Amino acid sequence: MVRVKMLQRDPADHIRETKNDIHKITRNFDPELHPFDVNREYVRAMNATKLERVFAKPFIGALDGHGDSVSCMDSHPHRLSRVASGAADGEVRLWDLARKRCTKIFRGHEGRFVRGIVYTPNGQQILSVGDDKHICTWNANDEIEEGEPVIVKEATEIINSKAMLTGISYHRHEEKFATCGDITQLWDASTNYPIKEFQWGVDTVHTIKFNQVEPHILGACASDRSIILYDIRLATPMRKVIMEMNTNAIAWNPMEAPTFIAANEDYNLYAFDMRHLKRPTNVHMDHVSAVTCVGFAPTGREFVSGSYDKTVRIFPVDKGRSREVYHTKRMQRLTCVAWSGDNRYILSGSDEMNVRLWKARASEKMGILKERQRMTLNYNEKLKEKFANHPKIKRIAKHRQVPKHVQNASREHKIIRESQKRKEGNKRAHSKPGAIPFVPEREKHVVDEQE
Repeated sequence: MVRVKMLQRDPADHIRETKNDIHKITRNFDPELHPFDVNREYVRAMNATKLERVFAKPFIGALDGHGDSVSCMDSHPHRLSRVASGAADGEVRLWDLARKRCTKIFRGHEGRFVRGIVYTPNGQQILSVGDDKHICTWNANDEIEEGEPVIVKEATEIINSKAMLTGISYHRHEEKFATCGDITQLWDASTNYPIKEFQWGVDTVHTIKFNQVEPHILGACASDRSIILYDIRLATPMRKVIMEMNTNAIAWNPMEAPTFIAANEDYNLYAFDMRHLKRPTNVHMDHVSAVTCVGFAPTGREFVSGSYDKTVRIFPVDKGRSREVYHTKRMQRLTCVAWSGDNRYILSGSDEMNVRLWKARASEKMGILKERQRMTLNYNEKLKEKFANHPKIKRIAKHRQVPKHVQNASREHKIIRESQKRKEGNKRAHSKPGAIPFVPEREKHVVDEQE
């Protein structure tokens, strides 16, 4: 008897159930059958890169209402649509980002400059400090749907400080907060007096931040060009590193306990490991003016910075150059930046009294994605990653339109760096071998370290 082998096919594998379904196509991925597969992928990667730049529209909207320069900002620890901002006219405003409107206005600093603002860990209260030496506590609940914003003129609690206050930061787990100014002070939320004071021969400390992973560690920037580390369990500060120029802001990595970023006056941002402060682990360049503010993404892989050059830049942690730059015609010098808790949006405050909302990914599509759209976007991302180092694709992906003053300043700084490099090379060529050593960029900016 003859045995006959037959092919059996299930109609469900290739027949559509409805007219809206797509045809299921079986493919053989043998490379010998597809000799031009890489060529096709290259063309798709090129088109995907071009379309990414075409659809790059990061600006979402501006929240206006402040009567003076926005000086500080903080995001709600649990609600993505809530953010609080303080201004130089003494107002603290609570914003609803979903509706792009102000819900509450707090006026308790007597029209004086608001220097710092922070949410409590439960999100129920807001603490603000200003030039009137007051630490004001506000009720942050705002269950108001429509209508004009509610104006609150009296704080629920006011603490008078004996020293000028320039910043505030709250402990992640305990009811404690730290303030800086003429003196760095640690406060208990249940008392009206500081439980600890730290001093290290510094006139003024203008920024202070609690570490999010090791909440007993404090980082601060002082007026003597130093970055100081405190441990609130000790009686004295731990360590101090002195830079060539003043440091304006500091931000701790929310995923790596020892890592922090310092925003400096010399147009650079420096990544430090607090265990080894003799040299930064990375130097992030691209700004053409003093960097005033910095904030980490909740993933810890990127951070955002604002500068006096009127631009917002996004940096990967492991790279020295920015991947994105945001700017508008009306935006002036940046004073504060923040990253939303869902890693999708960026907030910036600037001198012309507006809080702006941006997309963290400039070309990201807003709203709900269908499965086919999501798969197409993932496929395009893999193609761009595969051909990222191809010269033409790399040039298109890196190109950005920047304001004229930024472009001119970048060109001037490039000429200065090349001149310095050429001068150093000439000195080395006409000196004894080894007389002028090569100094890495990461070792040029730290002056001293003290313990």
